[in-house]
Amino acid sequence: MVEEQNVGAEKNETQNGNNEIIVPFPEELQQKKLTFLDVLGRLSPGKSLRTALDDILEGETGALIVIDCPELRNIMEGGFRINCRFTPQKLAELAKMDGAIILSEDLKKILFCNVLLVPDSKIPSNETGTRHKAAERTSKHTGTSTIAVSERRNKITLFYEDKKYVLENSEHLLRRATETLHILEKQREIFDDILKNLNVLEITKLVSAADVCSVLQRTGVIIKMMDTMKRYLTELGNQGVIIRMRLREIFKDIEPLQEKVIKDYSNKPQNTKRILDGITFEGVIDTESLSRMIFENSPDTQLSPRGFRLLNKLNLTEREIKSLIGYFENLSNLLDAKDEELRKVLKGKSDSFRKELDNLKEQILMGKKV
Repeated sequence: MVEEQNVGAEKNETQNGNNEIIVPFPEELQQKKLTFLDVLGRLSPGKSLRTALDDILEGETGALIVIDCPELRNIMEGGFRINCRFTPQKLAELAKMDGAIILSEDLKKILFCNVLLVPDSKIPSNETGTRHKAAERTSKHTGTSTIAVSERRNKITLFYEDKKYVLENSEHLLRRATETLHILEKQREIFDDILKNLNVLEITKLVSAADVCSVLQRTGVIIKMMDTMKRYLTELGNQGVIIRMRLREIFKDIEPLQEKVIKDYSNKPQNTKRILDGITFEGVIDTESLSRMIFENSPDTQLSPRGFRLLNKLNLTEREIKSLIGYFENLSNLLDAKDEELRKVLKGKSDSFRKELDNLKEQILMGKKV
């Protein structure tokens, strides 16, 4: 039996100067707003909130659960103030009532139950059910997260601001994550081969815009696929540990490599990064369009790298790398540099630099990974 409780019945472990227990109202607690992935992580299998939601589904009852925020109070009517510590059992029991259940921002307390939510009816909604329509409009109206559990559709739906995400069965999700992992592994293999080819082309001074686009295309594809995998792994929680370990290996150095390639070839690195982040999978794959957006030239245009990426593989400080590029302007000129020119920049370190550079060129031309 659920009983209405006094606000002071549950005490936070907060004291003032007189050692008196202070019970702050939820609106007085300054919580950092949860991101979409934060909320999704709380809904992963094995977490308390997910356990409660699964119990609600198994009990063939629905629920509308809302995470508290200051704007929410403006659209709440009726209900009971509970203010009790969250447990899956309590939430499942309270879900037997018709109204919404309000959880604290940190998801540690159940604040209200049986609440009527009256968000702006003019807010567009594609949902058909009353509960899901209220959940979507509440999320858009207040900017908070809402969870709708449908006994009829046997689904749990998360609404976050203007996003909608239907939680999937763990086995199905794990299968999709594994399939995506295999694709990512293949993409990484292709990327490593393309990068080896770029190394050879840079040393032999035969780089075209298309060659650079090929590298950026693969980094773009991998980064975008990783964003999808983050959602899968967040929702899987502990069930995705092995996949997460393999992903770290696949994703290792991808973003730094992308940054160095952009720095080597783009006159506007920040704009180039924004272009890569903003385009779709189809846009990433279209070499012609990508070349014209980034380089404002056709894919067959010849380019020369500044040399940041390869010079970082040598025993040089950041200051020395900048000095070399500042003096020689690009890698092609540096490869043709005479010893006396190198001494002007590196002084006594020029001989060791020449040996390191020759060794690097030899490894690249032998097809080794550097």
